[in-house]
Formats: sequence, structure tokens, C-alpha cells
Amino acid sequence: MGLPDMASFGNRASRLTGGTLHKAYLRTLGPGSVSSLLKIALDVAYVLLALITGVLLLLWVASIFIPLDNINVTVSDGSDGRQMPLTRPLLLFGVGAVTAYFGGFLVILRGLRKIFRTLTLGDPFQPDNVRRLRQIGLILAIVTGGVWAAQAAVSRLVPGVMEPQGVSDLLTPVFSILVVFVLAEVFREGARLRRESELTI
Repeated sequence: MGLPDMASFGNRASRLTGGTLHKAYLRTLGPGSVSSLLKIALDVAYVLLALITGVLLLLWVASIFIPLDNINVTVSDGSDGRQMPLTRPLLLFGVGAVTAYFGGFLVILRGLRKIFRTLTLGDPFQPDNVRRLRQIGLILAIVTGGVWAAQAAVSRLVPGVMEPQGVSDLLTPVFSILVVFVLAEVFREGARLRRESELTI
């Protein structure tokens, strides 16, 4: 009676264990997957960001009525500071810009939550996800352009508060925007293939 083939036994054990580990730890779609955990994190972030945006919106409305007599702010470039009066247009612009910034990312998180909901259901290639990704890319472009324009305007109107963004500072945001639009096209192609397979069946 010969000894068992340890190599074949090891291969079978490796395939069995690898398959079990893949199902247990590397599952990316469906209930109980990595997507579902990320969906929970997005839900929490969305609620927190909604609260912050709501508070900022209330502050912006309150800025319309707050008396600003004899209120000064200190602007500094890191080495020296100077006093300047806080005007209502400046206050509304500052609070409004921050509110719009957080509001833009709130809309982005809402779209991501809906996308990850489809990932949790195991059905990512839906036509709605293509529209959501394009919307996310568009909002990212608007937020990036708005931040760039706001910093350029502030650096000109109030020298010393902040430095304007250069072209090199836009490389990472522009790359992210392009990646989102490419993903939208990937999802569009996936949705098309799924529709064709359903028609074939």
C-alpha cells in the first residue's frame, strides 16, 4: 500500500482553502460584501455632511441679518497681519462658498450611495449608474473650477489671505474627473452588454 500523493492532496487543499478564503474575505459584490461595508460608511458620511451643510446654510441666511458694525477681521500671509473691515458681501461670499463646497460633495455622496446600493444588490451595470457617474464627474468639475476661481478672486481682492492655484495644482483634480467619466463609459458598456444578453435570452 503506497503513501498518499501529498502533492495532489496539497493542491486539492489549496484549491478548497483558496476558494473558501475568496468567498469569505474577498467578496466585493452582494450582501455582506466589501461594497456593503463601504455603503454603510458612505451613509454615515452622508448624514454628517448633510448636518454640516445644513448648519452652514443657516449661517449663510443669518449672515444676511447679522449687524456688522465695527467688526474687523485679521488677514495674514503667515508673516504679517493686517486689519480689514468685515463687509456683508465678503461675509456672504465666504460662507456661501464654503456652503456650496460642502453641498457639492453632499450631492456626490448621494450619487455614490445609490451606486454602492446597486453593488450591494449584485447588479452594478444599471443605466442609472451611468447617469450618476456622469453627474458626479460634472459636479467634481464644477467644484474644482469654483475653488480655483474663488482662490484667484480672493488672492486679487484681498492680497495675503491665500495664494492662487497654479496649473500643477489642477492636475490631480482633473485626473480624478477624467477617471470618473471613463468609469461612466465602462458602466455604459456593461449596461449595453447586459441588455443585449437579456434580449438574446
